[in-house]
Amino acid sequence: MAKKQEKKLSLESVLWNCRVALRGVGSTEKNRDAVISLVFVKFAYDKFILRKNELLQKYGDNPVFIEEPAFYNEENVFFLPENSRWDHLVKEATANDIAKKIDDAMQSIEENNESLKGTLPKGLFVSLGAEKKDIKSLIDEVNKINSINFHEEDLIGRVYEYFLRAYAASGTKEDGEFYTPASVVRLIAELLEPYNGTVYDPCCGSGGMFVQSMKFIDSHHGSRNNVSIIGQEKIPETWRLCKMNLAVRGISYNLGKTFASTFTDDQHTDKDGKINFIMANPPFNLKGWRAEDALTHDKRFSGYEVMPPVANANYAWILHMLSKLDPSNGVAGFLLANGALNADGDEYKIRKKIIQDDRVEAIIVLPRDMFYTTDISVTLWILNMNKKGGLFNGRNLRNRENEILFMDLRTWDENTDEIALEKGKKKKTAFNDEQIARIKNIYESWRSADSSGYKDIPELCRSVKFPEIEANDFSLAPSRYIEFIDHDLEIDYEKEMKRIQQEMKDVLKEEKESQKLLEEAFKGIGYGIG
Repeated sequence: MAKKQEKKLSLESVLWNCRVALRGVGSTEKNRDAVISLVFVKFAYDKFILRKNELLQKYGDNPVFIEEPAFYNEENVFFLPENSRWDHLVKEATANDIAKKIDDAMQSIEENNESLKGTLPKGLFVSLGAEKKDIKSLIDEVNKINSINFHEEDLIGRVYEYFLRAYAASGTKEDGEFYTPASVVRLIAELLEPYNGTVYDPCCGSGGMFVQSMKFIDSHHGSRNNVSIIGQEKIPETWRLCKMNLAVRGISYNLGKTFASTFTDDQHTDKDGKINFIMANPPFNLKGWRAEDALTHDKRFSGYEVMPPVANANYAWILHMLSKLDPSNGVAGFLLANGALNADGDEYKIRKKIIQDDRVEAIIVLPRDMFYTTDISVTLWILNMNKKGGLFNGRNLRNRENEILFMDLRTWDENTDEIALEKGKKKKTAFNDEQIARIKNIYESWRSADSSGYKDIPELCRSVKFPEIEANDFSLAPSRYIEFIDHDLEIDYEKEMKRIQQEMKDVLKEEKESQKLLEEAFKGIGYGIG
């Protein structure tokens, strides 16, 4: 009977049960951190046991080796003290003080693994106020997540992606800022191709850009050792979430000494002008990113006649990223609200100089309703410090100086991604693999030294040279440049009018017949109409 039950297990149902175990207890944010941190402990334990078994086979049951953290850390495995091991928490699941035992376990893991300092939540389970039966239910469900029940190639990644997406979908606008839709991140990675060098995200959220960079490398048979991950995050809980997300996947990282604002406390000033790839999804239209008189002499904003306005950080993010890029080969792919394409005032002056400096390579407007935090259409910007062409990842690129590729994907909304919520489901537009491949093909064909593979396509893409952009007052809105076809002109009006007239005649005929039948029916019962 047990085997039959096990076969019926669905990973989605188990993950759903994890989410609802704490339903009605704490805030979405607290419940998210509780579930994800407990899953972290479970996955850390699975790796710990594998390593422990290796040591047992090699050294026997010798505590000098079996209980020595260094023998685990050397294989990128976290050492877990007795009280923080998953089997111990499962055994103690019915204890009255199970919440405290979990919090103590988190603290012990941090104390014994230097790289995890500041990563796991402190006192979270005690502060939740959850009943012990609810915590036990959560432990029981998390305990089902293992490679025996679910034969997933990347079980850890699958589970973490599910929770990050689910909690972003069910949270508020602010709660959702820690997550960028996976298909959008995949698109950015495919276009930038971060095979080697430094990958930086100045507002890294839960680390999706970094995870996808590594997935890109893995899928193209590259080496993770050739890439350095550097990031920064302002929100404490999200900073810790990112560290957990990366650590449990075995990804090395540098997220700075602490959580902090990228603008007022840049944790990576030593990387100015040294970054190869930037992948980012900054908070859209962020207000109050600096005080009115702050950062006025900051070198990131020097060389521009005006400062980015306090009321909107869009161009502050752009200038910050430009200051980090390697001047010889740095490239950035990031998302901004569409308003930045035509923004006026001081933002116009900054945009004009960025275009004149020839930093913009491509502008790609995405479909509406892709993001959990907003339903507006968003733009993917690609900046490149060197558009002169040459050899790149084994391909010859042409000189694209003073030229920008514009793409408009707003009609690409046929594919959706669905996530179950406590009340109903939420659907969001998402790119599938074929769509991502087509976008990449257009971009690569445009950049290729063999220009025969690219052509402008009405209502989709167009390559535009500097004089035309200057004539359009430095607007970066694709609608200014991409040809629009008036499909009304394709209509055969004479044929359409005849069809409509015939339909109206048929409707009138049916009405007359219905009226006649009604009159006869009333006469039959002794009543007349009219």
